[in-house]
Amino acid sequence: MSIKVKLLLSYILMTFLPVVLFALITTGLSLTFYGDKENGGTTPFWEQTNERNDWVAGVRTLAKADPERFTDSAFLNRMDQLLSPLQIGLVVVKNDRMVYSSPSVDRPGLEEELRRLEPDEPMRKWKPNAAGRYAAERHSLSFPDGGKGDVYILTDWSSFFQGMRQFFPLLLLTLLVVIGLTNGLVTFLVSRNLIRPLYRLKNAAEQIKEGNLNHEIHLNRKDEIGRLGEALEEMRSRLNESIRLQLQYEENRKELISNISHDLKTPITGIQACVDGIRDGIADTPAKRDKYMGMIARKTEEMDRLIDELFLFSKLDLKRLPFHPEPLDLNAYLQDYTVELGLDPRLEGVKVSYTSSGPGPVTVLADREKLERVLMNIIGNSLNYMDKPNKEIRVRLQDGPEEAIVSLEDNGPGIAESALPHIFDRFYRADPSRNTAAGGSGLGLAIVKQMIEGQGGAVGAESRLGQGTRLFFTLPKPNQEGKRP
Repeated sequence: MSIKVKLLLSYILMTFLPVVLFALITTGLSLTFYGDKENGGTTPFWEQTNERNDWVAGVRTLAKADPERFTDSAFLNRMDQLLSPLQIGLVVVKNDRMVYSSPSVDRPGLEEELRRLEPDEPMRKWKPNAAGRYAAERHSLSFPDGGKGDVYILTDWSSFFQGMRQFFPLLLLTLLVVIGLTNGLVTFLVSRNLIRPLYRLKNAAEQIKEGNLNHEIHLNRKDEIGRLGEALEEMRSRLNESIRLQLQYEENRKELISNISHDLKTPITGIQACVDGIRDGIADTPAKRDKYMGMIARKTEEMDRLIDELFLFSKLDLKRLPFHPEPLDLNAYLQDYTVELGLDPRLEGVKVSYTSSGPGPVTVLADREKLERVLMNIIGNSLNYMDKPNKEIRVRLQDGPEEAIVSLEDNGPGIAESALPHIFDRFYRADPSRNTAAGGSGLGLAIVKQMIEGQGGAVGAESRLGQGTRLFFTLPKPNQEGKRP
């Protein structure tokens, strides 16, 4: 649930919950003060009110049916004895003269006060006086002797207003308590639901600021704060991975410098030894001088080749070597390439064969120059380690729906299973002494991997000791527009 929805629900609760609770409490207070009790009982107020209504109805009926009774003093005294406990009084006016008034309501000026009631005014009217508050109800009388008059039924509601003086302050206090409790509780719950995860995010940010990137952030929420936590966790994870890679790169740089120093020192040491031999007169014959000069030339070529490969690999590693992939018929290309290999002096005595999964063209996206370097490095690596009298290299092409697979197999000594995953690492040699007698620099297959991946492909290797090694790589096929898929 989003924070917007939570806040909207909290506003609704803070608005309607107090209203509902206040209505329920008001109903309860009304029932307590004025309402019916359970099990059929009533409160004294309503008992008295119901009895009042019954007597007032009787007086109304009597005023219509037998108005002459209101001229009988004995009857009026008996009525007053019955109505007085109910705080009801009677006033009888005949021919504009008050002929009777109940002692409970009689007071000076009562006749004038009743006369001020206009004929067209409502039958009930609140009239304040010193004794309390009365409801005056007037009914016309027509006497048998032809006289006209009125009977006033005065009901004292002082007890009702006394209860109201207790009821309304209690009702107001209840309203304030309900609003305070409901709004306070809803605000507390909503704020706690928002503040707690914010404190957790603050703590996580402080951990990241202090450099502790192993403190994971899991809020388990689906709202905006949860998405913020997910973004912060992703940032922490990426930052941690970036630092890890940076440390790994730094370690790789140290290893690279160490390997370069080692591989450059070997030919330099050989050159220095030859130069010292010539200077010291050890090469005292033309044959020896020629031998020493030949060694210097070979070591110089080795250094030049190593520096070229280092320069090429550094550009590949820094993504500064451009690739120019174009549609290429790989089947025809490999056929021509294997024919050229048969004419290469370096492959004298090596049987080179080529097979394809089909006779038709196999179109891929490849950089011709980089592809030639890839094939040359793989074949050169195989030549460096072949140890059998009948040397053989088999080139195979397998067509696929989205990519083509090129594999080059030799019948060399093979590679140990523990070393196989590392052969594409830079400067890796299975020989821990890093002996260059075989002519390898340790960068050939690393360059192959970089070049193939730069063209959108992948490399792999399979090997069995004593039987040979299979190196393979893939090249993507173009889509209908002639571009990479």
